[in-house]
Amino acid sequence: MAKAFVFPGQGAQFSGMGKELYEGIPEAKKLFETANDILGFRITDIMFSGTADELKQTFVTQPAVFLHSVILAKSMGDAFNPDMVAGHSLGEFSALVAAGALGFEDGLRLVSKRAQAMQKACEAAPSTMAAVLALDDRTVEELCASVDGVVVAANYNCPGQLVISGTIEAVDAACEKMKAAGAKRALRLPVGGAFHSPLMEPARVELEAAIKEAPFQTPICPVYQNVDAKPYSDPAQIRANLIAQLTSPVRWTQTVRNMIADGASSFVELGPGAVLKGLISKIDSTVEVESKQTL
Repeated sequence: MAKAFVFPGQGAQFSGMGKELYEGIPEAKKLFETANDILGFRITDIMFSGTADELKQTFVTQPAVFLHSVILAKSMGDAFNPDMVAGHSLGEFSALVAAGALGFEDGLRLVSKRAQAMQKACEAAPSTMAAVLALDDRTVEELCASVDGVVVAANYNCPGQLVISGTIEAVDAACEKMKAAGAKRALRLPVGGAFHSPLMEPARVELEAAIKEAPFQTPICPVYQNVDAKPYSDPAQIRANLIAQLTSPVRWTQTVRNMIADGASSFVELGPGAVLKGLISKIDSTVEVESKQTL
């Protein structure tokens, strides 16, 4: 009866996130203030009372989601007792820090660098992502491959829900093909660029140097990583998978199935929103799932 803790990615943010932790737990407040110092701006002000537009800027969103998730895990004390962990995209960094593979400050610095590198890559090449509903994985992959230009399956979120990523023209062309093939919906998402596609290569190169310098340790439990949905504890392998993550798809469906096959019978989502709770329930309705945003 293994317990899995999972961590959300970009898109789960909301105004007021993490505020209860800051106001109610002195150790949490200290970590938030450390984060303000490291980032060089008061991210807590934006998290607790910022507008939706302020919160969705990549350089804010990614550290904000990371901070809410990781500080919640640290505030739980002995109640944070995972047999395995995983995170969706950015959430993988939260999972690694929560499981002790990376220190809090090192993790935050990497997340901040990742956000800035992705922002730069988005500005260099206008690109986008789109959600595709009610088509099987293989059909989505084949239709992407049939389009001229860069468009790939980027997020395998749950059966019948994939996100594709690429240049604006190629994504639009793929969406038309998806609808013609019977997709219930193929709709562009309000994101800054083509995350988890080859267009993130400049960001991957920039982040690689920082990841190679960061001190990784053996985590307290296996971390299931996005690139191949498999569990890792070896710091060198964790590092290599993290470098590949930016230009590789997020294999969330496969990750959850592998965790269940390896004994996970309950999942706890830590951080803003309840997106992963919903996805896990769609992947396997027999497992217990709860979502926690505060203690």
